[in-house]
Amino acid sequence: MSSRRSRSGQTGSSRITDDQIADLVSKLQQLIPEIRNRRSDKVSASKVLQETCNYIRSLHREVDDLSDRLSELLASTDTDSAQAAIIRSLLM
Repeated sequence: MSSRRSRSGQTGSSRITDDQIADLVSKLQQLIPEIRNRRSDKVSASKVLQETCNYIRSLHREVDDLSDRLSELLASTDTDSAQAAIIRSLLM
């Protein structure tokens, strides 16, 4: 990590340390399937952050797709049907 960050007028524990950043990057690395499934343990922090952003974008696309599919399903279902009631209960 940058030596400038660790030397620049830090007061107390209000600033995040390089060790804390490394720990957070390591935790992210364990959460992201693209990185977690790799054989190599050594991945740069930059790559972890890049893959995290990509993963979040893919999750957003998946949520949008599921939302569209749900809207289509609700539009094609009788609002008084048992199926519509089940869908509504899942959304609550």
